[in-house]
Amino acid sequence: MPFEFEQLALDGLMLVKPRKFKDERGYFMETYKESNFASVNIKGPFRQDNQSLSSKGVLRGLHYQLNPLAQGKLVWVVRGKLFDVGVDIRIGSPTYGKWQGVILSSANAHMLWLPEGFAHGICILEDHTILNYKVTNEFSPAVDRTILYNDPKIGIEWPLKNVSISEKDKNAPNLSDAENNFIYQEGNRQVRI
Repeated sequence: MPFEFEQLALDGLMLVKPRKFKDERGYFMETYKESNFASVNIKGPFRQDNQSLSSKGVLRGLHYQLNPLAQGKLVWVVRGKLFDVGVDIRIGSPTYGKWQGVILSSANAHMLWLPEGFAHGICILEDHTILNYKVTNEFSPAVDRTILYNDPKIGIEWPLKNVSISEKDKNAPNLSDAENNFIYQEGNRQVRI
């Protein structure tokens, strides 16, 4: 299989390690194969692809879209290096409000799968970092939401202290005040609080 899938500590977050085939000419790797991803419950369809270019010190997030247009995201770095964070915002989840971060870089070629119900943020660690990601729903400003990147109750340990942040992200609410319509699903049973 051209991918190794590693379930992370937060249920649903998955680190994907594509296999690189290298020789003196360069390398080849698959970045997505529907049958392999579906075998670990990462399912599309993917409806939009995005790319961003950022300088070192840029911090974006924590972003998500509300249901019914929530987005699952498959994220990877084409050039450079970043710290990628997922925050569980599924009401009733045993890990609600918890975060997990991973390093994604062009060197390690790792990818991160963030299912619906996770807020997403990145901190750029190298200049000219290019991030690609596939999403399961198109961007919709009407349901686009942000949680404050430094919400003390979440307590993300960002690797850089001096960061560049958009006004939208600086003025975002804490998780406790953010609009959220995600309910944790365990098996076929909805968990309510």
